[in-house]
Amino acid sequence: MRAADLTVAAMLIAGGLLALGDALRLGIGWGTDGPKSGFFPFWLAAIMIAACAAIMLQAWRRADRAPFISRTAIGPVLKVLGPAVGFVLVMQFLGMYAASALYMALYMRWIGRYAWAPVALVSVAFPVITFWVFEIWFLVPMPKGPLEAWLGY
Repeated sequence: MRAADLTVAAMLIAGGLLALGDALRLGIGWGTDGPKSGFFPFWLAAIMIAACAAIMLQAWRRADRAPFISRTAIGPVLKVLGPAVGFVLVMQFLGMYAASALYMALYMRWIGRYAWAPVALVSVAFPVITFWVFEIWFLVPMPKGPLEAWLGY
């Protein structure tokens, strides 16, 4: 567990340093119309780096050398990871909305063991509502596939 904590904290510190550098590039001071673009990201990154440094210190002091995950627990983790990786891969070809429908249906049926009626309802309603909110209401384009092109979007 100690090695996992140290590794994750180090990766988050690296991401925080990247955000910190970009915030400095944008400017962290106060302009005539309020804080500059990098003000809030700078402080959020600084707080994240400080918190991760504290986690690293605690992990370093801990004598616990237990493994992060046991061999029996890796199965359920992979059962969750597989559909998520599949979603990302399928989204490149089908678009976000169709891939979301497939992901929801697979996950609800395989992991949740739901009946087909709620699976169909949720796996169709969720992407439709998401489409409505992002594409029509907020006008934010998301990755689309052949289904959306066929429907004229």
